[in-house]
Amino acid sequence: MPDPVAVNSMFSRIARRYDLANRLLSFGMDRWWRWRLVRAVRKGGPDAVLDLATGSGDVAFALARGLDAGTRITGMDFCQPMLDEAEVKKAAMRKRGGRHAARADRIVFRQGDGMALPLPDACADAVTISFGLRNMADRHKSLCEMRRVLRPGGRVFVLEFSQPWRWFRPVYYFYLRHLLPRIAGWVTGDREAYNYLNNTIEQFPARPVLEAELRAAGFEKVASHGMTCGIVALHSGTK
Repeated sequence: MPDPVAVNSMFSRIARRYDLANRLLSFGMDRWWRWRLVRAVRKGGPDAVLDLATGSGDVAFALARGLDAGTRITGMDFCQPMLDEAEVKKAAMRKRGGRHAARADRIVFRQGDGMALPLPDACADAVTISFGLRNMADRHKSLCEMRRVLRPGGRVFVLEFSQPWRWFRPVYYFYLRHLLPRIAGWVTGDREAYNYLNNTIEQFPARPVLEAELRAAGFEKVASHGMTCGIVALHSGTK
């Protein structure tokens, strides 16, 4: 399992160039993946959403744009430099005024550990986590914490890398192992960080295994949907 101290240090180092790296390395598909996530969350009409492992806030901002105006969004991460980047973007939204400022005011960013959330029981209608579950030192503990803070009937949404369709694996793994680290190293100046991330992607379980982990954490009505030749999946479960 990932070492929390090492993971925190790694994300601290790449925080300032993280968004640019994501755009380039995903060929812009990260925006579509987030849109699919927001669309799924919107169907439940939540009043309070926790975006865990929020990083620089891209998912929190997408939720603010896509959900009802009364929805309150908390973006939480254990890496303060990533949250600092999120606050910079939030301040820029406020300066634009109008609906942009209103959306920014609906988001609160907080530091917190995904395996020991500093939140009371049953305080959220939905919990989202995007590309962060595989960095948790204990996935089961983290999933149980997500369930704890959900209200009865609330839903969890896990957007995460998955195992691609069999025919696509040779191309995908060649990209992960040989091209992605070079591009990321050029963009962020930290190739080693992306070697680590590549390993976590390759080792992360396929959709049926993660579905079983969600059920083991107490979630019901578990489902998953693959995207982009299976390299990414959106999982959901209900408390």
